[in-house]
Amino acid sequence: MRKPTLFILFLIVFADLVGFGIVLPLLPLYSEQFGASGLAIGCIVASYNLMQFFFAPWLGKLSDRIGRRPIILISTAGSTISYAMFGYASGLEGTYGLMMLLLSRVFAGICGANLSVASAYVADITPPEKRSRGVGLVIGMGFGLGFIFGPLIGGLSDHFLGPQGPGWVAASICLINFVAACFILSESRAKDAKPAVKRAQWAQWAHTLGQPKLRLLVTLVFLATLCFACFETTLPLLMVDYMGFERKECYYFLAYSGFIATMVQGGAIGRLVHRFGEKPLIFASFFGLTLSFFMIPASSNVVWILISLAVYAIFSGINRAPLTGLISIVSPDNEQGSNLGVSQSASAVARIIGPPMATMFYGLHQPLPYWVCGVIALVAGLIAGAFLSKLLGQTQDGKGGSAAREQQASES
Repeated sequence: MRKPTLFILFLIVFADLVGFGIVLPLLPLYSEQFGASGLAIGCIVASYNLMQFFFAPWLGKLSDRIGRRPIILISTAGSTISYAMFGYASGLEGTYGLMMLLLSRVFAGICGANLSVASAYVADITPPEKRSRGVGLVIGMGFGLGFIFGPLIGGLSDHFLGPQGPGWVAASICLINFVAACFILSESRAKDAKPAVKRAQWAQWAHTLGQPKLRLLVTLVFLATLCFACFETTLPLLMVDYMGFERKECYYFLAYSGFIATMVQGGAIGRLVHRFGEKPLIFASFFGLTLSFFMIPASSNVVWILISLAVYAIFSGINRAPLTGLISIVSPDNEQGSNLGVSQSASAVARIIGPPMATMFYGLHQPLPYWVCGVIALVAGLIAGAFLSKLLGQTQDGKGGSAAREQQASES
């Protein structure tokens, strides 16, 4: 058995998210082209997350029982099939095309558990004091690079191969990823690890949310993801329809935003967590997101767009890794996958609610989704400021938290 490394896991997550970055910007545009209403576009985008809501906790719990490797392989194989279905649907028209787009996202949601299980994998192989940095490197940097190369590859394949090109290219990347993972990904969960606790799905939700620390962190994950989902769903529409940019320019803006987020999560997040601790970063990130959401729709000037997307990318990059890291730190070793699965499921709920909500508000007034998200982020920041320190104590307060981290690690 080869020793698991963050680098190998990063390559797997990165390849999967490249495919995601290829397809996501096209999904609302293709749906609109096929004649879907704003609400229907939101429902198609949200269908993936509806399946995640039901299946992510189960897959996370299963990874606690049988290991991380099999679940990651299943997820990657499912991504390959779903992107192939998306490529096929992109060449269709009308209602049948919409139904195939919907089916591709439903299947992807059933099989998709990469992020929560990959986070549990990181937790298996990193000590608590390095966990947020590990999550930032593997999940955050993989996510950011996926949104750099994904939109660029999507734009080029759309230009040179036609509407079906992006889906088939994404499927090919995930297929290569799956084959490579079969050979290079070893199991991270120790053979002598504590056995996973067997609970029904709703009992797991009740158990996780019944713990005040986890309930607070999952709530913040939900609110952050709700904002991210609204941004992802409406930004292509806002830039093409409202601001007058071309589709290919939208790809470039998304790639630019992804590049900045990658620099934050791949390099800066470890030093920031070491210097300030997770809690102050989470608190600051929500107020930075509030600012960005009010900035983005304020002007179509290119310089202004670059600045506002940079603000969004920096603070969204700061937000994800500390939240996931804290959930992992306060979870017992034999419940990492289960609790992170509930967190992913809460994210799925936000992504179910977010797209229809965003497109509905967008139909009323194009900047409105961003104003609403600004208020949501502000509320989340106030919640974080009021309760994070009270519930989590001094365990993650920058440099002074290392001893508490070590004590917590020894107790778990």
